[in-house]
Amino acid sequence: MNFTNLLIQWYLREKRDLPWRKTTHPYPIWLSEIMLQQTRVAQGLPYFLRFTEAFPTVFDLAAADEEQVLKLWQGLGYYSRARNLHATAKHVAFDLNGIFPENYKGLLELKGVGEYTAAAIASIAYGEAVPVVDGNVYRVLSRYFDVETDISSPKAKKEFFELAASLLPKDKASEFNQAMMEFGALQCVSKNPDCINCVLNKGCLALQKNKVGELPVKLKKTKVVNRYFNYLIIKDAIGNSVIQKRTAKGIWHNLYEFPLMETAQENDFDATVRLIEGFSFGFKPMHIKPLHHAPIVHKLSHQHLKIRFWEVETDCEIPGAMTVEEIKKYPFPIVIHNFMEEHWAEV
Repeated sequence: MNFTNLLIQWYLREKRDLPWRKTTHPYPIWLSEIMLQQTRVAQGLPYFLRFTEAFPTVFDLAAADEEQVLKLWQGLGYYSRARNLHATAKHVAFDLNGIFPENYKGLLELKGVGEYTAAAIASIAYGEAVPVVDGNVYRVLSRYFDVETDISSPKAKKEFFELAASLLPKDKASEFNQAMMEFGALQCVSKNPDCINCVLNKGCLALQKNKVGELPVKLKKTKVVNRYFNYLIIKDAIGNSVIQKRTAKGIWHNLYEFPLMETAQENDFDATVRLIEGFSFGFKPMHIKPLHHAPIVHKLSHQHLKIRFWEVETDCEIPGAMTVEEIKKYPFPIVIHNFMEEHWAEV
């Protein structure tokens, strides 16, 4: 088929030189696919290199402490992926003797591995003829074939899976799937694609009908909730501070943070100070001051966090409080890590 041949030829010419493309071993392929689920290659590549240096094999990753894994993951977001990654490494290493399942169906049983990731690993590592379907694939196929199905609708995945399967050459599953992903990432991008210099432009129905900007169709909007976080950086008599682990389910599970006071709305300075004074510290604050002027806005997929950091001084020593050097060793959400790097830059 012309579409398939042109796509694979383009890929073989234009593909980026990436370390996980130089092997068919499932461990680095799995690692890269988990990291790149909701992350651009440019952002994910340094993490992949750090992980493979720290954990050259699945046994090394399985033997690691969870906090070490989360610390290395810090900044990639979606920390449940890191916890699932660690759990799957333990399962593969200890229950499967280090051998990954060798087919799509078996890979689907691994924690944190969905249909897209299983298809990617199965086709790239084992050559299994199962198509990948992700945002890039939706975009390429919807434009080329003028598919107006809402990609957020329940029927979309099955429809696009069947379309991709009909195009996939059984003996070149790895090249085709990687070509599809690479083409969507580099050529058929979401905004202002270079259609004039596209190898598929002669057959692209969206280009012919002037619909490139309208496809793929996505009608469902993500509901975003605003939350208001006030982090209290306690400075005790010897300059130590207190951190806590987020054990509740939800964002940043098992990461560390400073004592948190969440409010229902964004309060002014005086109201916030009164709330902090009433916070259950176990000591009386001597001084309370904001450490920056405007809230730091941290955007997650379904939440926008408006964050303020407050310094709370006391003249007593606090049991369990730690030095700045000790605190920096723990895994934190990137917004807190960045604040510490700036606030404690001299330490």
